[in-house]
Amino acid sequence: MPEARDWCLWRLDDNGNRFVVRRGLSRDEAEALALEYQGRGHKQTYWAEREEKPPHGTT
Repeated sequence: MPEARDWCLWRLDDNGNRFVVRRGLSRDEAEALALEYQGRGHKQTYWAEREEKPPHGTT
C-alpha cells in the first residue's frame, strides 16, 4: 500500500500567524522539510501535521 500523502508543512511566524507552506506530502517528507526549514535559523517555527479532511459530503 502506498504511503499516504495527507501531511502538510505548517509555519508559525514571529507575529503569531500560522499557515500551510506545503500540502500533499508524506509524513517523512513533511518532517524532513520541517527540519530543513527550522535549520535555516529564522524566527519562524515549522512543523509537520496530518491534514484534516472535511466530513464526507461537505466542501
